[in-house]
Amino acid sequence: MGGFFGIASREDCIAELYYGTDYHSHLGTKRGGLAVSRPEGFARVIHNIENSQFRSKFDDDIAGLRSRLGIGVISDTDDQPLLIRSQLGNYAIVTVGAVKNAEALAGEAFRSRHLHFSEMSGGVISPTEVVSTLINQGETFEEGIRIAQDSIQGSCSILILTDKGVFAARDKKGRTPIVIGRKDGTTAAAMETCAFPNLGFETIKYLGPGEIDFITADGFEMRKAPEDVLQICAFLWVYYGYPASSYEGINVELVRNTCGAYLARRNPIFIDFVAGIPDSGVGHGLGYAAEAGVPFKRPFVKYTPTWARSFMPQNQEVRDLVARMKLIPIKELIVGKKFLFCEDSIVRGTQLKDTVQRLYDVGALEVHMRPACPPLVYGCKFLNFSISRSEMDLAARRAIREIDGEHVEDFSEYTKSGTDKYNAMEESIRKRLNLTTLKYQRLEDLVEAIGLPKTKLCTYCWDGVEPK
Repeated sequence: MGGFFGIASREDCIAELYYGTDYHSHLGTKRGGLAVSRPEGFARVIHNIENSQFRSKFDDDIAGLRSRLGIGVISDTDDQPLLIRSQLGNYAIVTVGAVKNAEALAGEAFRSRHLHFSEMSGGVISPTEVVSTLINQGETFEEGIRIAQDSIQGSCSILILTDKGVFAARDKKGRTPIVIGRKDGTTAAAMETCAFPNLGFETIKYLGPGEIDFITADGFEMRKAPEDVLQICAFLWVYYGYPASSYEGINVELVRNTCGAYLARRNPIFIDFVAGIPDSGVGHGLGYAAEAGVPFKRPFVKYTPTWARSFMPQNQEVRDLVARMKLIPIKELIVGKKFLFCEDSIVRGTQLKDTVQRLYDVGALEVHMRPACPPLVYGCKFLNFSISRSEMDLAARRAIREIDGEHVEDFSEYTKSGTDKYNAMEESIRKRLNLTTLKYQRLEDLVEAIGLPKTKLCTYCWDGVEPK
């Protein structure tokens, strides 16, 4: 999903900018970039980070940068930051989210005599440049950001670097977070609170949905009050979020432990031990083991020094190869055992099916699975989750096709745990994955584990519900 970091300081802050940016999600991301404001003007560096660490690409660059103002980004798709010259002045911009109507917005810009877009990748216009074009329609940055947020379908959180400070603007429904941290003489904005502790910052504020704040070395000023409707992505706590981070003041690892405990309470079963598919299933598995009173063990370990994330490659065959090569089974823990895996979710299930078969091949007697969230029935409309996947490839959708054919329009019975159709879908997925048992997390339990009212969470991918 990516992330960004902005900073304003009385002293040089390049080290904080460098490390603060790196402390953000690297799941499936393609580009990393930094921009700084200096007396002689703006400077930026951008690197491809698809197959290498962010820090290894920027070591040489930061040695020559000095500044008291900067922004950085880990980007899902496009080259960022962008340097813009407009009637608002010179600025740098980064975005995180998904501008689902970027091509339509670009078409409107062409019709209004905006003659070209310069940032292209694979023939696709940069969504960040589209956003900047919308912002430039305003008389002020605040007005321009409001124009952009009202025009965007999907979601978009924004940092804008000026020569006076940094604008931080959370997306209109608050689907992604922005937090502000402070230490003496320095203010920072980030998407992950885990960016702050090791850099000496204290988290002092969570921006509300649609809120705009302006950050300087002396602190921050609200330039636009929050909107009334919050729809933060619940999948942050399930998978995307880093365990050390908190969103809306609620820690990710604690929620995952609680999710695991709910899974253990709902469907008790006799097993020898519990495991978590590394890494995102580990927190859930630890919570399950503690609640069930059974050991937590690691029948697989990850080999990460040379194998990239399986989420990252766009080619499915490469993803499957990476997933297989980086998980090394420990035969001594597997042979003759009955055990249960916790996993964050089942998206398509292609890698999971292979993992389960490997366990049986090594000598497992029973392999049970407990995903920490409900079945994914709908493709995400608001963020870049499953960006390269067809909705019809979801494991739940394949199961629904098997049960009711190709032309199902009403999925409501498949999203309610305990209904006949839900149970049939769950059983179909279990059979396809060759699991001994499969029981998904109930949506009510996930919401309770997070601790926010359901009306403040986006749960669209599970139940198709959108705010009125």
